[in-house]
Amino acid sequence: MGSRCRARLSAAPRSQGAGWEASVADAVVKGATLHVGGKAKGTMFPATVLSGVKPGMRAFEEEIFGPVAVIAGFDDDDHAVKLAKMSDFGLAGSVIGGNVARARAVGNRLRVGHLHINDQPVISSPLAPFGGRGKSGNGTRISGPAIWEEFTQYVWITTKPAATAYPF
Repeated sequence: MGSRCRARLSAAPRSQGAGWEASVADAVVKGATLHVGGKAKGTMFPATVLSGVKPGMRAFEEEIFGPVAVIAGFDDDDHAVKLAKMSDFGLAGSVIGGNVARARAVGNRLRVGHLHINDQPVISSPLAPFGGRGKSGNGTRISGPAIWEEFTQYVWITTKPAATAYPF
């Protein structure tokens, strides 16, 4: 790779880290509590935990694809669902609870492509039929082999070992 290409590749993690750092700083300034992490170390961004996150904070309103755990408190199931539905994103979600039926009932009210009950939301399968909801995912409700059809344009190609001799 040339130096121009290498410079572009190495800049990506730094720019992502700067975005995560800005989201964390915005939340802290607006009243959230930073428990650990929050500052990039060179090109690495450490695991970060924020609590007290509320609507109006970037950490609440943006989809952070990084090592940032965002904790928002809620009063009851209805309030939790209301907060979750305030987001424009819905790639995946999880509901943790001692009563599986209740957790599932809450989860069924969420707008997400993957729903995990009593598990973290990073688990997925390439065969799962999902594309996220809202501004998340690939804009469809499909994945795995089904997505190949959605995003493939077929071309019919014939090949002969030599050109055909035509009489003109």
